[in-house]
Amino acid sequence: MTATTTPTTTVTATSAPRGEVVTRALVQDVALAGDAGTLALVTLDNGLDHTRPNTFGPEGIAALGQVVGTLRRRAEAGEIQAVGITGKPFIFAVGADLSGVPTVSSREQALEIARAGHAAFASVMDLPVPTFAFVNGAAMGGGVELALSCDHRTISAGVPALALPETFLGLVPGWGGCYLLPNLVGPANALKVIIENPMNTNRMLSGPAAAKLGIADVLLEPADFLEESIAWAGRVVSGETTVERPVVSRDEAEWAAALKAAKGLVLAKTAGRSPGPLRALALVEAARTATRDEAFAAEDEALADLLMADELRAGLYAFDLVQKRAKRPAGAPDKALARKVTKVGIVGAGLMASQLALLFARNLKVPVVMTDLDEDRVAKGVAWVHAEIATSLERGKIGRDRANHLTGLVTGSTSKDGFADADLVVEAVFEEMSVKKQVWAEVEAVVSPECVLASNTSSLSITEMAADLQHPERVVGLHFFNPVAVMPLLEIVRGDQTDDASLATAFATGRALKKTTILVKDSPSFIVNRLLARYMGEFSRIVDEGTPVPVAEKALAGLAPMPPFVLIGLVGPTIALHNSETLHRAFGDRFHVSPNLKKMVELGRPGYYQQVDGRLVVDPALEAAHIAPANPVELDVTQVRERVLSVLAEEIRMMLDEGVAQAPMDIDLALITGAGFQFWNGGVTPLLDREGVSEKVTGSRFLPPGVASVPA
Repeated sequence: MTATTTPTTTVTATSAPRGEVVTRALVQDVALAGDAGTLALVTLDNGLDHTRPNTFGPEGIAALGQVVGTLRRRAEAGEIQAVGITGKPFIFAVGADLSGVPTVSSREQALEIARAGHAAFASVMDLPVPTFAFVNGAAMGGGVELALSCDHRTISAGVPALALPETFLGLVPGWGGCYLLPNLVGPANALKVIIENPMNTNRMLSGPAAAKLGIADVLLEPADFLEESIAWAGRVVSGETTVERPVVSRDEAEWAAALKAAKGLVLAKTAGRSPGPLRALALVEAARTATRDEAFAAEDEALADLLMADELRAGLYAFDLVQKRAKRPAGAPDKALARKVTKVGIVGAGLMASQLALLFARNLKVPVVMTDLDEDRVAKGVAWVHAEIATSLERGKIGRDRANHLTGLVTGSTSKDGFADADLVVEAVFEEMSVKKQVWAEVEAVVSPECVLASNTSSLSITEMAADLQHPERVVGLHFFNPVAVMPLLEIVRGDQTDDASLATAFATGRALKKTTILVKDSPSFIVNRLLARYMGEFSRIVDEGTPVPVAEKALAGLAPMPPFVLIGLVGPTIALHNSETLHRAFGDRFHVSPNLKKMVELGRPGYYQQVDGRLVVDPALEAAHIAPANPVELDVTQVRERVLSVLAEEIRMMLDEGVAQAPMDIDLALITGAGFQFWNGGVTPLLDREGVSEKVTGSRFLPPGVASVPA
């Protein structure tokens, strides 16, 4: 192909007055093969690398509109026969620049933003020549909607993430997504992207998955993606290739069934307390019969309402925590103090220890030695790691050389002598203080004085654990969450004598492991497990006193990712009981130890529920063994919610006063990344502030007005 640059209206990638990093629309003319003519190739580029994706703020939207206006005039003059839109390397576009939302102080401003986006994208739709989106990299929100605004789409098989994540934040896909997507791929497939994926911890589609849903017409390999896309576009323009798509049904019953299923998921996840997903459902429902102008106007109104809603502001607060605060952990020592880790020892070879071994080998790329009490346990642990590596090879996630290298990094022994040259040793043994003290005494006899000793304890005192050692200053807590490969959070616990070098090494290691690291004071169960124990303990107390489980669960829908008794089944009744008993010993009766949870453990039941034909039903054995109260007290939904939120507010205030966490933001970040609390709630403290619970229980808000809410 040949290309010549044509002068167009562009905007430079400098910060606009409002702080926007402007995404430019750069145009290059490309001669299509044969007699297909000229394609004007628009490349979206904000002038920065892939770590700062293309976004659309007011200046960027205006720039795009100006460029499209120029392209329209050129098309009408016969200078170009097609328009293609692509992104800078690795990035197509990730949607609206949400960093400007806090400056939006009126519904009129919000409505103007909504209309501006629609106008720019509609101008692409109205071009008098065929339009093509060449989705070369990550595409989210408005980026996906821009692609949908084109007549045709190619997508790279290497695209790691395509999504409409707006409902995850409390918003709607408001620049055409709720209209264009269901009319392209049908209501069921559209609702998977608009509702199901965001409601399930914001899942993303890969390039192949997006193509399979029908979002793209052609799936191409990353190598020569742009050249192949342009060649394909040329064949479409010349008529050599005809694009065929399944006809989207207009059957009202089919749309209603898809909407009913999606609404059930929304209510299960949010209890209707987040307006964004419900507005999205209404917009998709209307898309069956609405004209484009009617649909876009309805999206404008929805965006204007939701941009001025506290749920969105809380969602953006949560997003900011995950994207920014997580990268600069509060209280972390100077990273220059961190020691280099060239070898890791792991005490234990059970499932948790094996997961840790795999994580360290994959991310640190250093030798990892596992130990346990006997050869069988060691062999089982090492075999598990090697099997996981083999599975990654079989699925094409890694190559043969990488698999061989990782396999060779992980070894095992019944002796701790292999720790002699380790820079970091992590213990993942039974959660009993005497066991852990014995382990560290044995390890200290082998390792160098500079070796950092890290406990994966979920509740025990790091200070007490290190008290009898010659070098207690190098003991730190590294509390991972299960499953280790999936859960982002790593609580880093500083004991009373932990020095800055050991702590800095822990934080540096956490970053290398790609974890969200949060500094935590040495206190029983730290942040997440302490709050979950208070939350589940109060829930259990309410049920033990006589409130039916369905009533209690309905009251808390939309707070955590799943009902408390489902969560108990996930973490395991034994672990849940141990955590509640630990905290009861430390803090007394405000941490309830449920006799029915004890009964569950005594009976060896895996949880309160069983899966039967895809449904959760109460375990009959537990139902029969239920310990009923002598004088039942049955609360209603409102009473249950108020009581549980009140104890959370009380516990959070105590934890902040005790210095367990640095700030409310770290409480929220921990609950979002360690327990899956909802983005549109902002974790938990914005919700407590919004519902007036914080002031009622503690006398003040946790966050100033406007931080995670609409400014007054």
